[in-house]
Amino acid sequence: MTLTSKTGGRLIAVVGPSGVGKDSVMAGLQSVMPDLHLGRRIITRAPELGGEDYDAVSELQFDALVKDGAFAVFWRAHGLHYGIPITIKYQLGKGTDCLVNFSRKALAQAAEIFPRLVVLNITAKPETLAHRLAARARETEEEISKRLAQADKPLPTGLKVINLANDGPLSQTIARGAALLQPASV
Repeated sequence: MTLTSKTGGRLIAVVGPSGVGKDSVMAGLQSVMPDLHLGRRIITRAPELGGEDYDAVSELQFDALVKDGAFAVFWRAHGLHYGIPITIKYQLGKGTDCLVNFSRKALAQAAEIFPRLVVLNITAKPETLAHRLAARARETEEEISKRLAQADKPLPTGLKVINLANDGPLSQTIARGAALLQPASV
């Protein structure tokens, strides 16, 4: 299966609350859809914290990258800075669909920049989220409570959104996600 297009690739912005399994779903989708480019974010998070595959920078370095125009989109959330490198436009220009871990708060900006934006909104039940957040041991109980309180934030209106529940086996979520992301489906 080929995910390329002569009209430019789709930016598939993966969103969902913390602990929903975005990174696991993205890795799984990329493994079953090898033509899909997995975008890598730049984050002002210490590199040893794990989770997604990202490039860690200091706040000073991040500010310099912003000034240099290195990001297609950037935002601040949970006390950190996140950026999608401008190089993602190269992949999209080649007609390659790109899967990128995104923030709901940056979707409106992304919609203005990427004409073929598709939002993959991953959801899970509150108890699933709480269990996963505690298991990753990256946040305090207070931080987990704050993240859970934001879990139901609405998405901006007017976007092409695909909803994907991730409460059951990961393999089933990935199979459903791959079927929903087929170019003929979206």
